Amino acid sequence: MLLSLKAIYQTLEHTSLSKGKMGIKADNFLLLSSLFLKTIGTRIFFHHGDRIPTEGGILVVSNHRSFMDPLLLTVAVNRPIRFACHHYMGQVPLLREVVTGLGCFPLDDHSHRQKHFFRQATELLQAQEMVGVFPEGAAPMVRFTPPGQLGNFQRGFAHLALRAPVSNLAILPVAIASSEERLISSSIPLKLLSFFDPSEPLFNQPGWHPVIVYQRCNIMFGRPFWITASHRQQYQGKYAKQLVAKLTNYVSQEIVSLLQRGCY
Repeated sequence: MLLSLKAIYQTLEHTSLSKGKMGIKADNFLLLSSLFLKTIGTRIFFHHGDRIPTEGGILVVSNHRSFMDPLLLTVAVNRPIRFACHHYMGQVPLLREVVTGLGCFPLDDHSHRQKHFFRQATELLQAQEMVGVFPEGAAPMVRFTPPGQLGNFQRGFAHLALRAPVSNLAILPVAIASSEERLISSSIPLKLLSFFDPSEPLFNQPGWHPVIVYQRCNIMFGRPFWITASHRQQYQGKYAKQLVAKLTNYVSQEIVSLLQRGCY
């Protein structure tokens, strides 16, 4: 992973210098992602692209196993996606410059994480941008899981969709279905990440951060779920919990179904 980060960072620097300023805009993430994937030779196949909404704010929800996932999704939708990423990514030198330079927003520490996520994501969705979230959290990134397996979904994205004052908001489930990949060992011990984010119990264990490199991958779009005024009216009292559970289950099951078809 370290070599991959260096390659991305060098590309960022080159792009910045050619523009005569520091940093790049999120728009350039699309070009950078395409170049990187072509360079490493990843074969990508897209399915059900007609399901991508063409207007309004879009919350892209996907499974997550590799550092390549944000790049693949960006290329798949052919427009910038602003990804929410783990807190530690905003604390590690070099990694911090990469993720922020690509338009991602690292989440705040544990005590302020939810509030920070809601504020950042709402502002982006109100501007009719795409926001990307990985509800499985960091678990599948530090513990190897099979390509067709989906971990437990955190429900923050559902609360955001129902609470945010954003009209014409769609939730787009996407499955990243790997059919050929390489698992390589990185030079990053998990204990080191614990230094940057002590609140994450997953980092407090021996071993090294695994790195998955996709060689052949299917990107499969699910059926979008549109948030209506009626949904927001139901998001109160005892019905709020039921609605959040129903929405979370719809998105996760949509991704599970797509993974079963795409991981072959």
